[in-house]
Formats: sequence, structure tokens, C-alpha cells
Amino acid sequence: MSNVNDLVGLEFEPYCFEIEKGKIREFVQAIGDDNPIYFDMEAAKKEGFQGIPIPLTFLQVIDLWGGYSFQEKMEKLKLNPVKILHGEQHFEYLEDIYAGDVLTVSSKVINVDIKKGSSGGMDLITTENQYKNQHGDLVAISRNVTVHRH
Repeated sequence: MSNVNDLVGLEFEPYCFEIEKGKIREFVQAIGDDNPIYFDMEAAKKEGFQGIPIPLTFLQVIDLWGGYSFQEKMEKLKLNPVKILHGEQHFEYLEDIYAGDVLTVSSKVINVDIKKGSSGGMDLITTENQYKNQHGDLVAISRNVTVHRH
């Protein structure tokens, strides 16, 4: 890419993802969280939820299983995949997300920082995903920093 700052404002095609109860259960088993709110409706309701909620980092599952492949994202950003790493992740929840919800996810590049150092330079590319439920309500936002070494 001639100028990495040209990435700011780049938008990806939105995609949809249906939250499945089984996928939530798989995820909590993988991370070792045995809280019954993630697989027992009575336990979830007892804790004040309207349904089976997603765990806090479940948005990453949505991005990996419902979004773009790593290769597609690198091609769109015009980055060399062997020179990148995951730098940072931030999740902001505006409303609860439950099994059965269908989320539409839109994603765009919101910032690029260029850093110079004694061993070379790197670009810090921040993408933001917005998650809207089937009612059109914005329920979550995530921000991801990808580090691209020069």
C-alpha cells in the first residue's frame, strides 16, 4: 500500500451471525467457565437475564466464525500476513446479547498510527466492529488493533 493512512474509513461488507446456544456452551467449556447461566435457562433467569447470555469475549467467536477469513481481511487491508500480529482487543457492551439473537456486524478501519523504532517501523491499524441485533439495536462495539511490521 502506498500510504497506510489511506486505510482509514475503509469499510468491510456487513455480515450476519445467529447466536447458537450450543456454540455458547462449546465456548465456555473451552475457556473453563462452568457458570450455569451459559447453558441453563433457569439459572440465567435467576440471575436477571432474559435468556442464555453470551460470555464477555464471545464477540471474537462471532468475528472468527461469521466474518471474513484471515486471508480475505489481509487482502482487503493490503497487508503481508507474515508481518502482522494481534495487538489489542476491546469490547463494549451496550445491551445483553442472547442465544437466538441474530447480529449484523459492520466493520471499518477507524485509525492508523505509524510508529518508528530502531529496529524498523510498524503500523497500528484499528478496526471497529458494530453489532446490531435483529431489532436494529446497537448491542456491542469491538475495537481491534492489528500490528503490521515494516
